[in-house]
Amino acid sequence: MPEPERPERPEPPERYEPPAYDPLQPGKGEAIAPTGQGGPIDLALDEAESLEKPLGDDPTGPGPREKARSLWSDAWHQLRRNPVFVIASLVILFLVVISIWPQLIASGDPLQCELSKSQQGAEPGHPFGYDTQGCDVYTRTVYGARASITVGICATVGAALLGSALGGLAGFFGGWGDSLLSRVADIFFGIPVVLGGLVFLSVVTSTTVWPVVGFIVLLGWPQLARIARGSVITAKQNDYVQAARALGAGNGRMLLRHVAPNAVAPVIVVATIALGTYIALEATLSFLGVGLRPPTVSWGIDISNAASQIRNAPHMLLYPAGALSITVLAFIMLGDAVRDALDPKLR
Repeated sequence: MPEPERPERPEPPERYEPPAYDPLQPGKGEAIAPTGQGGPIDLALDEAESLEKPLGDDPTGPGPREKARSLWSDAWHQLRRNPVFVIASLVILFLVVISIWPQLIASGDPLQCELSKSQQGAEPGHPFGYDTQGCDVYTRTVYGARASITVGICATVGAALLGSALGGLAGFFGGWGDSLLSRVADIFFGIPVVLGGLVFLSVVTSTTVWPVVGFIVLLGWPQLARIARGSVITAKQNDYVQAARALGAGNGRMLLRHVAPNAVAPVIVVATIALGTYIALEATLSFLGVGLRPPTVSWGIDISNAASQIRNAPHMLLYPAGALSITVLAFIMLGDAVRDALDPKLR
């Protein structure tokens, strides 16, 4: 008996494989076309398209990352926006220029005097009047900036270099050298500045500015040495200094490359403020007769000569004293602005 024919089994349909979808290349092999209605599908496609765009190409998106600024560049950026720093810098720049080239604004001779015009007031060509010897007060005020600025800058640079070197070495190495420096600094701190100037400069017969500069450096370095010592002690405890030591860096390299650049900011601030103080100290010593001496032209000498004639001729005292006050104030304002910029805690 013949076997019944079995029905042929239908072959299974081929398996459907959707085209590969590359999210980084929208439009190529997309399983779902954009709807254009702003729905979730379009949002997903937009996100996929943004993956292939480099950073900074989208004008509405975040731009390239800003380069990190160092302490000095950040401080300079802040100083340029500080009106106190700008005004003080312009005043100091003007004083430095006229101290180098006083002929720019004063054509007369500060040592040329006419006794017939003693203590006379202002007149055309002589806006500040005359002093007791008949010298032009305006010309002497302009030329007096040279001695004061020279003493202030030279004394500050000398005290800063000496104090920073001694204080930095004592703070970095410590030991008996640190103790010796501290005791010597305490001795100098115990000397009254004015009394020390009277004793030290009274035996000097030179009429130049260098004895006064030397005296100010002699009594000014302990303050900057103490500031440098404390700053170096703080800086050498940082992790990057310890890492440099662990990598085998020598003491000289660590001190010059890692410690000193990060410890010099307080010294700069104190030295800038001290510069104005040194100018006032020079005027004080000259007023007492032991600082700068004639024929050197100095604001302190002119103030001393005008003190006894303040009732009869106040203009003799007003202009040199005003110039001295403006100069000292400008340097103090500059130091305050630099301190605010270099100290992150004050921002």
